[in-house]
Amino acid sequence: MTKQTEGTLSAAALADLDRKHVVHPCLDSSITDRVVMVRGQGSRLWDANGKEYLDGSGGLSVVTVGHGRQELAEIAAQQMQELAYFTSFWQFSNDKAVILAKRLAELAPSGISKVFYTNGGSEGMETAIKAARLHHYRTGQPQRKWILSREYSYHGVGYGGLTVTGAEYYHHPSFGSGIANVHHLSAPYPFHKERYDGQPITDYLVAELEATIQRLGAENIAAMVGESIISHKAALVAPDDYWPRMRAVLRRHGILMIADEVVTGFGRTGTWFASEAVGMEPDIIVTAKAITSGYMPFGAVLMRDDIGDSVASENGFAHGFTYNGHPVACAVALGTLSILEEESLISDVARKGNLLRAQLAPLLENPLVGEVRGIGLSTGIEFVADPVKKTPFTFQGGGLAEILREDYGVIGRGVGPLAILTPPFVITDDEIGRMTDAVKAAVARLRPDGRFRG
Repeated sequence: MTKQTEGTLSAAALADLDRKHVVHPCLDSSITDRVVMVRGQGSRLWDANGKEYLDGSGGLSVVTVGHGRQELAEIAAQQMQELAYFTSFWQFSNDKAVILAKRLAELAPSGISKVFYTNGGSEGMETAIKAARLHHYRTGQPQRKWILSREYSYHGVGYGGLTVTGAEYYHHPSFGSGIANVHHLSAPYPFHKERYDGQPITDYLVAELEATIQRLGAENIAAMVGESIISHKAALVAPDDYWPRMRAVLRRHGILMIADEVVTGFGRTGTWFASEAVGMEPDIIVTAKAITSGYMPFGAVLMRDDIGDSVASENGFAHGFTYNGHPVACAVALGTLSILEEESLISDVARKGNLLRAQLAPLLENPLVGEVRGIGLSTGIEFVADPVKKTPFTFQGGGLAEILREDYGVIGRGVGPLAILTPPFVITDDEIGRMTDAVKAAVARLRPDGRFRG
């Protein structure tokens, strides 16, 4: 096949080739259809058939500044002409990596100014776990190996991140047991208060943390991994006092706080870093996704100064990736951060998110809808089979995400009884109206047996 014919393939031919050659993440083998995207602009996408979609997912909560940004394409092209790649191992660096590190240190919470670059969130979590353990090792506490995490969480698919991930889907038995010394705590789940034995949620969870520390021994625990909101559980938001009280316990026992901000970092919840806003006071922050708005695969792990210093001491950090500090990715990240700031996109996230949830609020009149929740432009809908018992709903023959895409041209995400909306920050109020109208229309067709009318 020549390059010319490759560029003129029909939508059907592209779909056939995809089925023949491409292994997709998390795709059920019973699903044979393919949606091949070829163009994007703002909050809109077009597939190979020419069908237009409203992007209600931001990809995987990635796109913030919108699709089709000419200025980011020009930044990448210019950087490729100047310096496309050179290693950042050993004493080597590049100007864009240095400038970006300074910019990230300026944006990060006080005391966090060390930066280690990655290619994405999964690599970032592997880095954070290793850094936490190495820091304790080099500061005279080599026995601190345990990592605390939480149920329902998602922290990547490397063996370290997978082990601390609480979402059961990713733990296929063929993968083995993962890394040693990981313990999962209960998660805050305000919609299911019955889980906490009649106690206030935070009281129950703080007591559980204290008991876990006593059982494992504080002197053996390296860090706790957490998200300001549990994105994989459809924007599960903790009570306001949860993170400040949990953090106080961790600090008292010398346990580091690793904030997974792969989804929330750089504005998704209305602030540059969600962990700072909710009182996590992290020692290490894992970022990716929005740092380049998806225009380049990229991520950065931000560390407290003394942690970065200890990790880099002695014979260095025996860890790294071929594309650490990739100059093109760094240049695009700088451009993305500038757009977020110059267009005041983050400052409008809270308003747009509130508008989105207000327009979805009528869904709660439907007994199959248990809760609409979220913060900023991260919104979740939880469906229930029984509104009193709050038993999880089961979709049949394709979930809400499929109906939204096929019948309404709106792309969202679905995980079991949950629906997730994380649109780009540039989404307009009219587009929010179109998206929420589509959701309401689709849910109105939902039957108690899990199928859709019409």
